[in-house]
Amino acid sequence: MEIGFDTIGNATLIAHDQRPVLVTDPWIEGSAYFGSWKLSHEVPPEQREAALAAPYVWFSHGHPDHLNPDSLPLFQGKKILLPNHFGGRISEALQAQGFDVQVMVDRQWLQLSPRIRVMCIPDYNQDAVLFLDINGRLVFNKNDSNDRGWARFAKKIIQQFPMSFHLALFGFGGADMMNYFAEDGTRRLPSGISAPTPLGARVAREVELFGTRYFVPFSSMHRFQRTDSAWASAYASTFEDFKNGFDATGAELLPPFIRFDCDRDQLTELNPAPTSSTLLPPEHFDDHWADPLSAEEAREVVRYFKAVEKLGDTLDFLRLRVGGRDTAIEFRSQGFRRGLTIETPRASLLSSVRFEIFDDLLIGNFAKVVLHGDWGPGLLYPDVTPYIAKYGDNGRARTHNEVRDYFRHYRNRDPVGYLHHQLTQGLLEPARAKAANTLRNRVGKDSKLFQTAKSAFWAVRRSL
Repeated sequence: MEIGFDTIGNATLIAHDQRPVLVTDPWIEGSAYFGSWKLSHEVPPEQREAALAAPYVWFSHGHPDHLNPDSLPLFQGKKILLPNHFGGRISEALQAQGFDVQVMVDRQWLQLSPRIRVMCIPDYNQDAVLFLDINGRLVFNKNDSNDRGWARFAKKIIQQFPMSFHLALFGFGGADMMNYFAEDGTRRLPSGISAPTPLGARVAREVELFGTRYFVPFSSMHRFQRTDSAWASAYASTFEDFKNGFDATGAELLPPFIRFDCDRDQLTELNPAPTSSTLLPPEHFDDHWADPLSAEEAREVVRYFKAVEKLGDTLDFLRLRVGGRDTAIEFRSQGFRRGLTIETPRASLLSSVRFEIFDDLLIGNFAKVVLHGDWGPGLLYPDVTPYIAKYGDNGRARTHNEVRDYFRHYRNRDPVGYLHHQLTQGLLEPARAKAANTLRNRVGKDSKLFQTAKSAFWAVRRSL
C-alpha cells in the first residue's frame, strides 16, 4: 500500500507510507492475562510481516493485550514510542531490556515519515490516546481510554480534519473484571455490563460527542480460552452488536479489520480467519487451583496490599483464598463491615504481586471476588483497583502523599481540562445516572419521554 493503514489483531494498527512505518500495540502471537485471553482472529501473514517491518512501535499502556510479553521480543531493534506516563515504569523496564525507547512529548506532533505524524496524550488512569495524521486523514486511536480531561483538546484536533477515524474499545465488560459474587453466592455484574442501552447506540453517542466521521471497533478482539474463564465468553461483543442501535448523524460504522488507502480514500475489508475455539485448562499455563501459599509467600502478598494506604480507607479486611487456605489482611482491628475475598490460583497471584500487575489477575476473569458489605454500582472502581493497579503498580504511588503528588502532576499538565473533567464526572455524571435510572424505572427505557430526555442531555453534554 502506498499510503494508508490496516487494523488487525486486538488493538493493532499498521500505518504505511510507501512502506510500513508504525505499528501500535502489536499483539501478534501468544496469549494474555495468564493465558485467559487469545486473539479472536488470526493475524494474516501480510499484516504480521508489515508489523515486524515497521521501524516505529507505539505502546499505549501496560496491559498484556497491548504490551504483549509473547510478542514484545520480536520488536527488539525498533524505535519504541511511549506516552509520558507518570512513574516511567514501562520506559525504565524496556530500556533495562535493551530497547531503544523514546518518550513522546505530550500533545506535540512527531513526524515519522513524509506523510505520517503522530501525537499522544497520556492520562492519570495510565492509559493514552494516539492521533495519527496519515496524508491529511486523521486516525483517533482511543483504544482503552476514557476521557480523563483530554476530550476538549481531542475535539479541537478532530475538527481540523475533514476525514477522521475513531478506534475505540466498546463491549459488554469482557475487557474488565466481571467475576464478582455476593456473599450468598449469586453473581453480581458491574452496572455497565447490564446497561440497557444497545452497544451500537453507545458507540453512536460517543462518535457524535467527538465529531468523528467513521468508527472502527477496536481493542476488543479477544476471546477467553481458559476453562475457568470461559464463562465470560457470553459477554464478548460481535460486529452485529456494534450495528445494534448505531444511528450517529453524519457518521458511519466500519468493520473491525480493514485496510484504508489514504490516497484514493478506498476501503478494503480484511477477512482474517477466526482462531480455534479450543479451551485449555489452567494447568496448561502452570496455574494450579489446589496449590496453597507458603508462609513466606503469604507474608509477601500481605506486604504488597498493605503498602497501598488507600485500602485502609476503603476496606475493613481483604481475604485471599489460595489452595483452600485463607490469608487475612485486616485494615482495622474491629467493626468489620466491608471487605473482599479474592479466590485465585497461587501462580498467577504471585506473578501479579511480584511483577506488580494486579490488573492482569482480575481482568483474566478466572479469579473470583466475593463482596462483603455495601458496594456501589462501580464495585471495586474507583476506590480499590485503580489505587492498586493504576496508581500503585504503574504510577509507583502507594502512600497518600504519593497519590496526591501523582494527581497534582496530571492536573498541572492541563489544569483547565482536568477541572472540566472533574466537574463533569463529579457533578454532572452522578446526577445524570440518578435521574436516568429514576426516569427509566417510571416511564420505561423505550418511552418517548425517556428517549427525548436522554437526547437532550447528550446535546447539552456535547455543547459543553
